[in-house]
Amino acid sequence: MLFSSWESAVEAPWPDVAEVTDHVGVRHLLVTRHALVRQVLADPVGYRPDNALDAVTPMPVTALRMLAGHRFRLPPTLANNSGASHPSIRAIVADALHPTRVAAQRPWLTALVRDRVARLGATLDAGRPVDLYADLAADLPLLVLARLVELPDAPVGAVKEFARAALELFWAPLDGDRQVALATEVGRFHRVLRDFAATGGGLAADLRTAGHPPDVVVGALFFLLVAGQETTSQFLTLLLHRLAGEPAVRAGLRTGEIAVGDVVEEGLRLEPPIVTWRRVAAADTTLGGTAVPAGTSIVLWLARAGRDPAVVESPDEFRPGQRGSRRHLAFGAGAHRCVGDVLARMEAAVVVAEAVHLLDGVRVVRPPWCPDNLTFRMPDAFVIRRSGGTELTGS
Repeated sequence: MLFSSWESAVEAPWPDVAEVTDHVGVRHLLVTRHALVRQVLADPVGYRPDNALDAVTPMPVTALRMLAGHRFRLPPTLANNSGASHPSIRAIVADALHPTRVAAQRPWLTALVRDRVARLGATLDAGRPVDLYADLAADLPLLVLARLVELPDAPVGAVKEFARAALELFWAPLDGDRQVALATEVGRFHRVLRDFAATGGGLAADLRTAGHPPDVVVGALFFLLVAGQETTSQFLTLLLHRLAGEPAVRAGLRTGEIAVGDVVEEGLRLEPPIVTWRRVAAADTTLGGTAVPAGTSIVLWLARAGRDPAVVESPDEFRPGQRGSRRHLAFGAGAHRCVGDVLARMEAAVVVAEAVHLLDGVRVVRPPWCPDNLTFRMPDAFVIRRSGGTELTGS
């Protein structure tokens, strides 16, 4: 249950705090209620983030050796950092993603999306299918991020493969052979990041100038490439798919009765790319009346918290602007709240404003498929075509 059917499980009745066991027999406390999830996220002392990047499937010696051979390390940097260095590292990254700098990218991104949408519209008009993940959403966040923080000059495809490999390696249920294959890919790209951390400009140079060691610079770049862009491309795909089934919302966008920003927030609430996040209890405590011994692994069900009827008026309906819509926890909360939230919102707003009309008069040929994963949804495609066309072979 921890890894599959998150979407359907959201509808099932769950207590505020429940004990669950994962695929390798490790017990966790699953927290579902919005107020309790927020309470944990807002208390980095009582509930530490140390396990945030731990592999949920223990790695075999062969995979660990592969990573060691590439000198792979993930020291406490951002999401997994409960130490004194976190505020300084976060401040530098936050400055690179400052709202003013993000806003400056909007005209460039709008022009890029508009050009792609025109080409995709022509393809649809010609009766051919288009994949809104591969042809529109997949690389947009990476291209914007590269402009903001001067990422290493690596092929987009290679970066995307690395990011998805990392999300699978650390957060999916896996067999040993798959872990070794993923460790090979992640370790190989880690070398690229290490070289860039030593010589690159932009964010890497700022972290070096502040006196942070090479491993911290690499860790910050690693996290940005994995969480800073991959999750946004996932969200864009999930949101477009949701909007394909919401004709009234699309009509409201056309007339201006519904605001783009409200659509983005409702999408974050109902279709978050990150469904869970983890913490570990630092000391014996209680949570929602449940005893929590020190060292307990806590899984925060962010997606469920977004549908809490105590917070949202109509928790299962896509109603932009409704009461509680913006109180979702898609970006977390507290000291470790997502530092790229303004960037993700801007990118989603541009895509909704420029691309939503592509969904009029189409049918879904291939909906997004998401593999088993504790935390990330990782949709792989979203194929549409004009209504009345021929089905894709093998779809």
